[in-house]
Amino acid sequence: MHNTRLHPKFSIITVTYNAGATLEDTIQSVITQTYRNLEYIIIDGGSKDRTLEIIEQYRPHIHKVVCEPDKGLYDAMNKGIKQATGDYICFLNAGDELHEDDTLLLMVHSITESTLPDVLYGETAIVDEEGHFVRMRRLSAPEHLTWKSFKSGMLVCHQAFFARRDLAEPFDLRYRFSADFDWCIRIMKKSQTLHNTHLTLIDYLNEGMTTRNHKASLKERFRIMCKYYGYIPTVLRHLGFAVRAITKK
Repeated sequence: MHNTRLHPKFSIITVTYNAGATLEDTIQSVITQTYRNLEYIIIDGGSKDRTLEIIEQYRPHIHKVVCEPDKGLYDAMNKGIKQATGDYICFLNAGDELHEDDTLLLMVHSITESTLPDVLYGETAIVDEEGHFVRMRRLSAPEHLTWKSFKSGMLVCHQAFFARRDLAEPFDLRYRFSADFDWCIRIMKKSQTLHNTHLTLIDYLNEGMTTRNHKASLKERFRIMCKYYGYIPTVLRHLGFAVRAITKK
């Protein structure tokens, strides 16, 4: 039996910059949610394409819009945190979508505790540009998530990680590509209850995992792992990853 007393408010934040090709699907996936206790926030970095036109078209459904230059993705996400007033924060990139129209409702219904968990998490589906299912994300969410889980990589996609707003610190702008990895670990370290919704929460647009920033991102992630889990254990674990990759070939 789900707990009917809990009615958390979700702050869903989309950061945009020249996202005209993909933004509309993301907006529609938020504003069609059957669960209504949410606010939608868009932080735009001063787009030059159709992005602002699309935002204007849906303006009655968007609670807050900030449009100004920023110092990059994570600076814009920090602006989003400052604007948020909900119990939970979720970052939904342009092109990504909430999996179903009742995703937020099902998330709330999955909570069996009498108080709100610190983190809600679930699975991520990879979709193509038409929104068709390609596959589930390679790393799947563990049954019981802790801050030590990310020793094995980012087992929960950042978009499928809903954190209590009162636990959310700013992203560390020293990391240009993997500040979300560091952010999730910091939140998990402070969390008492991490709730597995056992739901697919997000449709993630498949842009190809090997973007031009992939190598730089992996280097940052290695540094973050060393910071939290120790240098030698991290090196040994990466050697294990390499051996497994070679034996699979």
